[in-house]
Amino acid sequence: MKKGFTLMEILIAIAIIAILTAIGIVSYGSINKGARNAKRKSDIGQIQSALELYRSDFGYYPAVNTSSLDDATNLEDDVDFVTYLSAVPTDPRGNAYLYQAMSLNEDQYYGYCVASMLEPSDLEVDTTCTSSLPSGYNYGRKNP
Repeated sequence: MKKGFTLMEILIAIAIIAILTAIGIVSYGSINKGARNAKRKSDIGQIQSALELYRSDFGYYPAVNTSSLDDATNLEDDVDFVTYLSAVPTDPRGNAYLYQAMSLNEDQYYGYCVASMLEPSDLEVDTTCTSSLPSGYNYGRKNP
């Protein structure tokens, strides 16, 4: 009698390995999306903290991007703001974080909106910041 595996046993083992590999690949992709979204939320929180420190010292928020939501890296143009955040964090996928100064009163801004694009893009839009986030942007935060 010869020792060894039958063709059926080898095919079953290959099928099991293929199924486990497919499950692993799908899980890896969703874990990466979750990690990128966590970084985005953390970055937005970091920008918010810098904005609140700025406001506690000056009494208002930086007058950057006052007409609409635009690239948050424009905050780096404010020489006072870079004291609190030397460089605006970058999105893991290269999308811009958005910022807008709002609530103008006597030439000073007392509100802001910071927005990001979370994955997947079919998530329900978070209207905390504004009901008119640009296309694809689905996460926003405003001043407390």
